[in-house]
Amino acid sequence: MLAPSLPIVIADDSLLARKVLAKALPEDWRVEISYASNGREALTLYRAGRAAVMFLDLTMPDMTGFQVLEELQHEDLNSFVIVVSADIQPLAKERVRTLGAVAFVEKPVTQEALLPILKEYGLYG
Repeated sequence: MLAPSLPIVIADDSLLARKVLAKALPEDWRVEISYASNGREALTLYRAGRAAVMFLDLTMPDMTGFQVLEELQHEDLNSFVIVVSADIQPLAKERVRTLGAVAFVEKPVTQEALLPILKEYGLYG
């Protein structure tokens, strides 16, 4: 019997970045993808149970990835949040870890960068 699909959210204000990330996911990974173009949409999807895993950009209008992580902490974060960002400053990386993100992946995202993280947390493979 097939395992149920894992609900994931890809949150990025760039349509292109959302597409690139979706293509970087393992082809045989059984997931149901929801897309968010800003932090508020990402939180709405999370609250609706659609984000067992969330791929989160840091720089978005309306609500940044940092603000989303802060909000998730107040709501007993029960999602694997993987930050995907071009902001590779050590301070940004340290801050997202402090706020509960399990990993930080630089843009542009590749499957080679994602696979070890997904396997490490038992999400794939």
